[in-house]
Amino acid sequence: DEFKIQGYHPWADPDIVAVEKAIDMLLHSQKPVILAGGGTIISSAFAELQAVAEALMLPVVTTFKGKGAFPENHPLSLGPIGMHGHAEANRIMSEADCVLAIGTRFSDRSVGTFEEFERGLKIIHMDVDPAEIGKNQTAQLAVVGDVQMNLRIMVKLLLQKAIKKTEETPWVKHVKETKAYWQENLKLHPGEMGAAKILRKLREILPKESIITTEVGQHQMWASLFYDVIQPGTFFSSTGLGTMGWGFPASIGAKVAKPDVPVVDIAGDGSFAMTENSLATAVLEDIPVIVFVLNNFTLGMVAQWQRTFYDRRMIGVDQGKYCPDYVKLAESYGAQGIRAQSMDELDKAIRDALSSDVATVIDIPIDPEEDVLPFVAPGTSLKDMILPS
Repeated sequence: DEFKIQGYHPWADPDIVAVEKAIDMLLHSQKPVILAGGGTIISSAFAELQAVAEALMLPVVTTFKGKGAFPENHPLSLGPIGMHGHAEANRIMSEADCVLAIGTRFSDRSVGTFEEFERGLKIIHMDVDPAEIGKNQTAQLAVVGDVQMNLRIMVKLLLQKAIKKTEETPWVKHVKETKAYWQENLKLHPGEMGAAKILRKLREILPKESIITTEVGQHQMWASLFYDVIQPGTFFSSTGLGTMGWGFPASIGAKVAKPDVPVVDIAGDGSFAMTENSLATAVLEDIPVIVFVLNNFTLGMVAQWQRTFYDRRMIGVDQGKYCPDYVKLAESYGAQGIRAQSMDELDKAIRDALSSDVATVIDIPIDPEEDVLPFVAPGTSLKDMILPS
């Protein structure tokens, strides 16, 4: 049998008629939401996205790849949705009746089961590539064209029509209450050196313009959950194939591109082991990046799945005695190595790393039993989150 595979065919010009229809759909919805994907970042549509969200009082969730498209300290921000999304983001996305989906392909890791996601939901799909429209989710309205250009048209039309919501709608009030509830009631690791506390300390100290890269694993999802991106376009991670070891070389490249900006690779012991020899490059070329190793001496995400789905049959995940001393490893390359085992030590380690002229590895031992939660298991919906007990 012959069949046609539609290839990549970007459509740059904005669609004014479709944008007008999108505005009308959003205005006539009771529970509208913006879902910003990686295409929003690729098109640098940060200012336009924020202008639309503020004019229409729309809560904003993102995909993991879209993390950083919208300031995560903004009152309308709920953070990433999906398999390891924020509880409040998953809840609100599940309740929405209309979504403006920008530059996203509706991966099942972002939206859960396709059938449940689109049930009762009107989808406005804005994307540069017409091949993405209707591929994974049925869109009631397609807005094809460059994301930034289409959002600029939307901002212009909203200004012309003098549309700007100034009063908090019942929906936005509910969104803020939901966000406050989960931020107060989501149970975190009780120890001093739980992942949430560690990453929030990093966020507290780093300047907002700092660039973050991540490896692949539990630390990557903890970064998504607990490190708020304030300045758009400063968070980079390996998605899709999920390449372990990507983050450290990427951080070196980012530091070369932005030498005056702090660059931190959030890593795990498993992923860092894949490309730790890049320390030689960082030292040789005087590139003072920071590697932030959440070290649980295990391949944590695989171990979490074995605990959750395979009755704790643990196979091939314990790094144990095979995990090197990362302080000595860093020093052997001529880099700075620091171990932080308390919050005071972590605070000092981050500040010492920021003032260092050489690459720094901060080794942070953490509990190997700590899981990344919330967790939406494969084949379930965003409503079916596994939560901390």
